[in-house]
Amino acid sequence: MLSSEFREPASAGPTALVTRRLVLRPPRVTDLDTLAALHADPAVNRFCAAATPQGQAAVAAQLDGWIDHWRQHGFGHWAIAEREAPETLIGFGGLMNRRVADHAGLYLYYRITPQAWGRGLASEMLQFAIQQAFDQRHEGSVVAAVLPNNAPTRKTLEGLGLRLKGTLADGPGSAAALLYELRADRWATLPPSEPEVVAFAA
Repeated sequence: MLSSEFREPASAGPTALVTRRLVLRPPRVTDLDTLAALHADPAVNRFCAAATPQGQAAVAAQLDGWIDHWRQHGFGHWAIAEREAPETLIGFGGLMNRRVADHAGLYLYYRITPQAWGRGLASEMLQFAIQQAFDQRHEGSVVAAVLPNNAPTRKTLEGLGLRLKGTLADGPGSAAALLYELRADRWATLPPSEPEVVAFAA
């Protein structure tokens, strides 16, 4: 799968990991303004506005939940930067234990600033997260929830080997989301590859 370097760049802190182009570290309380600005960008949340925290307090609660997940489980969503600019975050994402519409699982997630779209950076981060889940943590499967009209994310997930499993509905009046899944046995059969570049702005 994705060839990654397991080393800790001094500029990114002692718990950072490095892939070919990215620096991945646990989120911090000081990331609040960056996360709030990302959620406030209409281009970023156009496919997932209903699931986007509204207001500083809601975003802070989300960030606190991510940090707490790291404390409890030793993994979770990363703050993402490029290796060329490790102090400038371009987004957040990774894997976290969640329950969506009564379906519990290890869910993939990402939000990337539009300035970083179209270069395969989200796919690189997701592939690294999947690699850790299966090859290091020995998880049985990973899942993702995405709205049917979010074609770019669906293409990204399918390019990483996830398969459509079913649908999820958060409740009355909520749009049904598609549930994608990748199992460890399928991951083991996939050939090594670089993540496909998806045109997210399309």
